[in-house]
Amino acid sequence: MASLKAALSKPFAKYVARKINKWSSKPLETQQKVFRNLISTAEHTVFGKDHNFKNITSFEEFQANVPIRDYEELKPYVERVVAGEEDILWKGKPIYFAKTSGTTSGAKYIPITKESMPTHIEAARNAILLYIHETGNAKFVDGKMIFLQGSPILKEKHGIKLGRLSGIVAHFVPKYLQKNRLPSLETNCIEDWETKVDAIVEETIHEDMSIISGIPPWVQMYFEKLIEKSSKSVGDLFQNFNLFIFGGVNYEPYRAKFENLIGRKVDSIELYPASEGFFAFQDKQDEKGMLLQLDSGIFYEFVEAEHFFDKNPKRITIADVKLSVNYVMIISSTAGLWAYNVGDTVAFTSLKPYRLIVSGRIKHFISAFGEHVIGKEVEQALKEATKNTLISVNEFTVAPQISPEEGLPYHEWLIEFENEPENEAELIEALEQSLQQQNSYYLDLITGKVLRPLKITRIKKDGFQSYMKSIGKLGGQNKIPRLSNDRKIADSLHELHLTK
Repeated sequence: MASLKAALSKPFAKYVARKINKWSSKPLETQQKVFRNLISTAEHTVFGKDHNFKNITSFEEFQANVPIRDYEELKPYVERVVAGEEDILWKGKPIYFAKTSGTTSGAKYIPITKESMPTHIEAARNAILLYIHETGNAKFVDGKMIFLQGSPILKEKHGIKLGRLSGIVAHFVPKYLQKNRLPSLETNCIEDWETKVDAIVEETIHEDMSIISGIPPWVQMYFEKLIEKSSKSVGDLFQNFNLFIFGGVNYEPYRAKFENLIGRKVDSIELYPASEGFFAFQDKQDEKGMLLQLDSGIFYEFVEAEHFFDKNPKRITIADVKLSVNYVMIISSTAGLWAYNVGDTVAFTSLKPYRLIVSGRIKHFISAFGEHVIGKEVEQALKEATKNTLISVNEFTVAPQISPEEGLPYHEWLIEFENEPENEAELIEALEQSLQQQNSYYLDLITGKVLRPLKITRIKKDGFQSYMKSIGKLGGQNKIPRLSNDRKIADSLHELHLTK
């Protein structure tokens, strides 16, 4: 018999679904309202005065006054916020800084304000409620839930608390979920990832887990440790586990492996959270793509990825996006980020309502020879090449080999197999076929004898974990890039003797 909590969740889920349908069915009006609110609220900030906000009445005027910036270019303003100044990017001071590791700038401090914080919490909650509304399944709210996340211990800088986003969000778990939530605060505060996962296994192995959430490669590590300790599949161990919530990386390369570890299929919900905002979540089980959060204090712009590095790339709103085109997503938000390049590339799968997938990172691509290969393409190639085979892959990354000792340059695929291919040549041929079909630039380079077909380098078991550990990025929100335009990761894997 369902508990009161499970019974009450259904009418609440219906109410939330109706509310979401209201704004998602009026997308342009919703975004226009968000835009006007952002400009008027920030008019008297330092950034607003510097960029003529008081005279901005249209998107075109905003474009003319506010250039696209990444963190490096916004940094002079952020540094003033970090130093404790008020009314710089947004009114007053932020209530948190989400601290992330930057590529060129060391630590990045992303402001989270009184206005932006609730949108992170509501989107995660709404994703679960829409699942309840669609499936009618609410039993899991009575079971135990685990969210594999960063430490909730926060530091302070000029009176503003800072930490990883997942650690900040941990402080906002609703009271009605607290007693169901694992791991304990003490375990959650363990900094070393391997020690933490071991402690989580101890705490959860005899519990009735119904929801498990986290970034797939780190949940995989948790599952493998559970199986090692119990000698049971995850599904046998947690018989009521029927919902996996994930974000951060594409789940498809992990799906077959997860179903093997669990021993059966479970429903999943994909989320698109980032320190800069909670952008989208999967709202339908049978739809590919996540519902873009148009009513969360974020105004979206898009630039075609192919033209992003042009001198003056064209910026468009949701009104002009097309299906299946790779766009760089640009946001302005109640956190005080303005025409900010998040760094992700997205592609729309639906325009009524607006749903998208994350197709890669604008900096995570291979174009050493002008091929413009992106994350979505290598993931799709691997999925197609291993379909209907016994091959399974734990982790992989791709890098260009520009100056091989002999022969033409090529793409090196560094793959950690769970089940290795019996015929590597067949796998290479299937990967090549898929990549050449998806990417005409790559096809031209192969046929024009500028590149030779890809090569596979096999990585030892847990090799990628060892690499992440060696650079101090094991666990949490850290993940291996699917591809790089340089050989930094590839060379490290070779130098650490992690290749077979």
